[in-house]
Amino acid sequence: MADYKEIVGTRVKAVSANPSDPSDGQVWYNSTDEVLKYKKAVGGGAWSSGGNLNAGRRSGAHLGTQTAALYVGGLNTSSPGGTDIVESYNGTAFTEVADIPAGKLSLAASGTQTAGLAFGGEPETANTQTWNGSGWTEVNDLNKARHNHMGDGTQTSSLCFGGEGTPHATLAQTESWDGTSWTEVNDLNTARQRPGGAGVQTAALCFGGDKDPATTYSDDTELWNGSSWTEVNDLNTARHGMGGMGSSTRAMGCGGYAGGSNLSVTEQWNGTSWSEVGDLNIARTIGAGAGTQGTGLFFGGWGPGNIEKTEEFTTVSTIAVD
Repeated sequence: MADYKEIVGTRVKAVSANPSDPSDGQVWYNSTDEVLKYKKAVGGGAWSSGGNLNAGRRSGAHLGTQTAALYVGGLNTSSPGGTDIVESYNGTAFTEVADIPAGKLSLAASGTQTAGLAFGGEPETANTQTWNGSGWTEVNDLNKARHNHMGDGTQTSSLCFGGEGTPHATLAQTESWDGTSWTEVNDLNTARQRPGGAGVQTAALCFGGDKDPATTYSDDTELWNGSSWTEVNDLNTARHGMGGMGSSTRAMGCGGYAGGSNLSVTEQWNGTSWSEVGDLNIARTIGAGAGTQGTGLFFGGWGPGNIEKTEEFTTVSTIAVD
């Protein structure tokens, strides 16, 4: 059986006082109290204001963490066909970086702030580009051109699923990226566009979205195990245009649109079911989500009007004793 060092890569540190700001799951030995302690998320949480985008927009691609995120493309008032603007977030403020080669919206992305992948989008395209932290490079296309889809994973190991193809077809197709090319794999059980997503190439979650016809909002959730999708427990609120973040066992979906209204609803997934937690401060749809369930980031969107506001989510945690 593997020990802590084999799993995490370091030994448990011995300290005389608890760390001032431990992360969820961090473990240490308090030599003063002579006890092993760790930080445990106890659920719930709330949204607070972060640094604004320089240009309010919606329907862009998003990737990264709460303190190191990227927002790619999207739609703003000065670029009705889609913008090529890319902004980078450092946990405090957004800074414009190198543009993506062609302006587009409703694309998807995966990876990190310094090693990303962007694919698909509108105008209808199958184009895929890699990001190295300073510039974009075109690589092999998707097999199916699409927009309003979702992507999860890393620059060299990603998943693309759902979306809308030409002519106005809601898609179930899933494609897997190996760092060089895309391969078609097993479809979603329910074709959908504008879903939320979380996870990695071998363990992903797809939730919500629009079924066909596109005005039928979905609460369906599907789990990807690396080879096929399985239907699991539904969202509490059916909707499309959510921001998704986290893993296949600890995900979060926030915002969205249903029934003629933008939503502020936030739900957390525990690997089995969804539960509602603190709402966004601004109801909005087709915004961008990044980070984890415990430290989430949501920015941009439509409110109505293109939104530049950013919100950061913090889970309620406690220090526990083993």
